[in-house]
Amino acid sequence: MLTVAVAFLVRAVLVALFLPFSALDKILNFDQAETQAAQALPGWLAPILIGGGLGIEMVTSVAILAGYMDRVAALVLAIYCIVTALLWKQFWADPQFRLKGPGDRGLFWDFLKNFALAGGFLLLAFGADASGVKHFMADPLASSHPYARPDQPGLSP
Repeated sequence: MLTVAVAFLVRAVLVALFLPFSALDKILNFDQAETQAAQALPGWLAPILIGGGLGIEMVTSVAILAGYMDRVAALVLAIYCIVTALLWKQFWADPQFRLKGPGDRGLFWDFLKNFALAGGFLLLAFGADASGVKHFMADPLASSHPYARPDQPGLSP
């Protein structure tokens, strides 16, 4: 039972940023999210992408927590983290950014946070070694069975 609790806790920590916090923020502050998105994209596209992002955050987080199609959900969330970093965390375009000395490094750290999260989700999708990529490619929609006891026959990652 402890192993299941730890597996769930690890996954909960990984998706905690998205469900409930980022998803709830998009719901409660949709206008602000739309304004931010409109800075990088055409205005008509912003509400569609905010709604899509909300759906991605909620559906993939639940799938990861439930262990249902969790590998493909983790891959989608990794791609989402990378895309949002490149579109909205452009520290290189901030005239106040300085790597050394006084300056604004907030976007820089947000950018790195998104890439670190993407790395965590890629580990969840593919595993910690090269054989995980083979398993993913063979059946990308399969669950990793994160809560199965190791002694259950017929269940493999």
